[in-house]
Amino acid sequence: MSKMKKTLNRVLTKFEQLKAPPNADCGVEETLRTDHFQVCKTVRYGFPYEPTSVAFDPVQHLLAIGTKSGSLRILGRPGVDIHCSHGTEVAVIQILFLINEGALVTVCSDDSIHLWNYRQKRPEIVHTLKFQRERITYCHLPFQSKWLYVGTERGNVHMANIETFTLSGYVINWNKAIELSRKTHPGPVVSLTDCPIDPNKLLIGFETGTIVLWDLKSKTAECRYNLPEALRSVSWHHEGKQFMCSHTDGSITTYNIKHPQKPVSVMMPHAQMGKDGKLNPCKPITKVEWKSVRNGEPLIIFSGGMSYDRAGRTPSITVMNGKSTTALEMEHNIVDFVVLCETPWQNDFQEPYAIVVLLQYDLVVVDLTSPNYPCFENPYPMDIHESPVTACQYYANCPPDLIPAFYSVGSSRQKRSGFSEKSWPINGGEWGTSTCSYPEIFITGHADGSLKFWDASSVTLQVLYKLKTAKIFEKPKKREESRSENRDSVGENQKEGSESDPDPFAVYLIHLCTESRILCFAGATHLVLCRFSKQELNVEVQSLEFSIIYHDILDEMESPDIDNHYRPCLGVVAQIQSGSRESYSSNASDHSSKSDPWTAVKVRSGSRKYSAGYYPDLVCVLQWLDSKEPGEGKEHPGNITFISMNSSYGLLAFGNESGLAIVDYIQKTCLLNLGTPDLYGSMDPYNRGPRSPRNKRFPTDGSGTEDGARSPTNDQINGVCISPTCSKPKRPPPPELRRSKPNRRLQKVQSVASIEEASNGSFSGGGGGSFSGGDKTDTASFSRSRSSSMSSLDNVSKEAIQSLVFSDSYTGKTDSFTCPCLWVGTSLGSVIVIVLNLPPPGQQRLDQPVIVSPSGTMFRLKGAILTMSFLDCYGVLIPSMSDQWRDNPDKEKEKKNFRQNTVSQKPKISPTSSTEINGDKQFVVICSEKQARVISLPSQQCPYKTRITDSSFVVRADVVTLRDSVCLACYVANGRIMAFSLPSLKPLLDIDFLPLNDVRIARTFCFSRNGHASYLCSATEIQKITFSADMSDNLNEMLGELFKPCETPEPPKQGFFKNWFGSGQSTLDREELFGEASGKGPRGLATKLQGKGGMQYVQSQAATGNSEVAKAHRGFIERGEKLGELGERSEQMREHAENFASDSRALMLKYKNKKWYQW
Repeated sequence: MSKMKKTLNRVLTKFEQLKAPPNADCGVEETLRTDHFQVCKTVRYGFPYEPTSVAFDPVQHLLAIGTKSGSLRILGRPGVDIHCSHGTEVAVIQILFLINEGALVTVCSDDSIHLWNYRQKRPEIVHTLKFQRERITYCHLPFQSKWLYVGTERGNVHMANIETFTLSGYVINWNKAIELSRKTHPGPVVSLTDCPIDPNKLLIGFETGTIVLWDLKSKTAECRYNLPEALRSVSWHHEGKQFMCSHTDGSITTYNIKHPQKPVSVMMPHAQMGKDGKLNPCKPITKVEWKSVRNGEPLIIFSGGMSYDRAGRTPSITVMNGKSTTALEMEHNIVDFVVLCETPWQNDFQEPYAIVVLLQYDLVVVDLTSPNYPCFENPYPMDIHESPVTACQYYANCPPDLIPAFYSVGSSRQKRSGFSEKSWPINGGEWGTSTCSYPEIFITGHADGSLKFWDASSVTLQVLYKLKTAKIFEKPKKREESRSENRDSVGENQKEGSESDPDPFAVYLIHLCTESRILCFAGATHLVLCRFSKQELNVEVQSLEFSIIYHDILDEMESPDIDNHYRPCLGVVAQIQSGSRESYSSNASDHSSKSDPWTAVKVRSGSRKYSAGYYPDLVCVLQWLDSKEPGEGKEHPGNITFISMNSSYGLLAFGNESGLAIVDYIQKTCLLNLGTPDLYGSMDPYNRGPRSPRNKRFPTDGSGTEDGARSPTNDQINGVCISPTCSKPKRPPPPELRRSKPNRRLQKVQSVASIEEASNGSFSGGGGGSFSGGDKTDTASFSRSRSSSMSSLDNVSKEAIQSLVFSDSYTGKTDSFTCPCLWVGTSLGSVIVIVLNLPPPGQQRLDQPVIVSPSGTMFRLKGAILTMSFLDCYGVLIPSMSDQWRDNPDKEKEKKNFRQNTVSQKPKISPTSSTEINGDKQFVVICSEKQARVISLPSQQCPYKTRITDSSFVVRADVVTLRDSVCLACYVANGRIMAFSLPSLKPLLDIDFLPLNDVRIARTFCFSRNGHASYLCSATEIQKITFSADMSDNLNEMLGELFKPCETPEPPKQGFFKNWFGSGQSTLDREELFGEASGKGPRGLATKLQGKGGMQYVQSQAATGNSEVAKAHRGFIERGEKLGELGERSEQMREHAENFASDSRALMLKYKNKKWYQW
């Protein structure tokens, strides 16, 4: 049966597509083509997530960072930042630069070695060597050598040629290295380093503490050092006579190469004497560096080694300069560090000038040439994750004055002291030759309630301004304190993660009006509207509390005549009919209950000073709900799911998992507060089951007191959302409508009669309603969605608000002019249109209320509604109306309200009949998780529709501008990025690009103008992508150059006496030792793989092309030869034919006149 339904649906879909009018009938010229689209990653911002290794090129001044996921970041001067990946999820355990050669080697956890070429702007892998039978533990590449020493877990050392990526037959086996010096296996190789003055000497360090000084030429061990503790690292002195070792017990030992029996010195820098007279144990010293200074004491730099006696001691880097010991404490765990030196030659004075410390969540560079070792101020955007990122919004092609405005208010707060005054030492590479021609802004929301504004116009992300919002609220109390103060505090039945929420101020939704600079952001249960000012202000924050509830009260109403089919609509919500279902908009509680309303956050009272920038203007807070069972405390009201704001209307709308609220932020009043089912009125296609029966009951005395006869209209439509003095409305007499006294917080309240007149009864009883959105066959198919697998006959208890759009549009089929509306999209695929009747501009806008009324228009799609946008009759995107920002805090509201312009006075769209399409003047584009539709207004016909996906669902969709046109861009959960033309919805792009393997991507993915998009690819990184072919083609010019041709420093000059006494620099012909003379490498030990960045790959590709051309050329020649042979044969046949003809004629003439008897 299901197969028949699917087949029928496919047939109906094809029939609808055939029935739809062609593109030519819409009169819109669509200029976008498939060749205008190309998807690629552009720039990655932030700190590399889960770093594992770091390396530095002292000549090119480039820094490389490897991560656990196989990513590689190469950093130069600010503005030179390249990200590349190995393509597989493997950790980069070691990075080795080919100093000043434009290449580097990465060693990965899957026992593979990769050679990267970064002479081009996009580094690529040239060769790969994959080890099969042994695990790689440590590698070493001598300066200006093409032979790589590879140490393995078995204790063997292999030699690999980095030019050909082949193994040499020269192998140092562990048993040959230790011989009889110990009876057990020495363990994996943890250190490989050659002597600075004699490259023939290779120092091999094993994990158990055995060190072997190996003579490469004689293939014997010259010396063996048996250390009492396990070994972690080894570092040579530049003279090549001594080396230093770090151990797991926190000790550092120094050995002379000619006295292996006893160390020269043993020290534990941070060990303290215990009460028993013994040294307290210390943590392992993971790495030690011994660097010499020409005019001073050598520096010993190491990580770890701190004493265990203090619990939770912070990680540290220790610098020992003679008798001075300085411990530099770090905020996070140390992954690795590298010392920056003036020269790449190990046999010269290194002259260290900085330490690059790679932490788990930060990159720190310490200045070694300044007193007290200050840190350099990091110019890279490495602090995106200073507090965990919970929201991200991307605005491309924003107003040009926005970035200078944010920078001007943020620069005054960014004056930081205590940093080194010297320039940033990582200054390699060159900037790109072009930049983006329009400004771009990132806004990140964080778990601590802060928001950061970033300039993303170039390759480097630059922080502009930071807004801290936690100061708006009171400090959250601990769980025990809250329970002691409020018996009805949060109950045990609340949602996961909400009971003891560690981040009550976390920002999850961000909305910025770039023209008016009004900022809205929302947490789980609170929303803040902020205005921008360049001056300091004293502001007293106003707040509104909401309780958006929908539940069935059929069981609570003790009335015998209950009609289950009637529910109050938006226009007649004041009439509490028998059997109606209510949406409460006040915190009114039962008289029998003494509990106070409880909110997760509380706004601070009183006036406070706010610095230049954003200051709060209005805070909306959701109240926690009474539990369905007595004694269970309170339950979570449901997270805020969407926010929208229109600065021209002065309205703010937000929805949560239960309903919708509309706020007039000019008058600071609530206009509407309803559960989602009540927005339908009598047109609700779902059978709403009881959500959660409340433990409160209405009194049945029918008393006519003010509290007993309160009409919910005042609270739900134009009243204040929450009033602590209000009580729960009692049951009024059903035939009558009683008026209540308006709340003091809202002086001007629209009467119910005027609301009903404005609505024209369009929702009441469904008489005036229009059920639009397609033909009859769509009704059944649209009733299913990913978020709810129920049909229209199933019980539906919740319907979240998923999309909100303010727009001037047509609401009825016979409308001639547009009017302000709010389009509401729900999680069940419904689109409901609400009409907004704005007062005239000026003083009336300040005094008279905004009337909210139903339009009777509803559309339904399959899947949750993701986006809604409007096009004019020419197919041009209609932007939302907004006011311009002006910095005049005292008269800002007055000027703003005088600029308000209602649609009834001036039509927004009224084209001539020549540009209308069958009388329609607008297109509305609606996209859900499954399909997209273009509906023409005001006729409400659906000329175009498309099914985006069947097996998956759309994560994010938006109508974006591209090449002076518009398209619908979609990101699908199966990893595909799709684009459709508008209004015809023809497919323009469908490419598999980004699998949805992390909920973080779904939460932060967003499209922007001009073909841009972004998402949070990890907890610490933001990835920008583009699906514009123009941007992809221009990307190479925007990216910086990593490699700059420069001269390698000359080797140090050796003195006469050093050369005379034989202690000078010796040479080693590694090619002679490890080349063909050593034989072939171990068979089956490693496999060579060809990369895409090597010349051989290019040559092979070119050879393949050349071979095809040569093959075609040979075929052409062969064909010519065959044609020539055919011509010769034809000539021979012609000659034979002529000879035969002449012979035949001669023979005929000979016997022509002969008689019969002359034979």
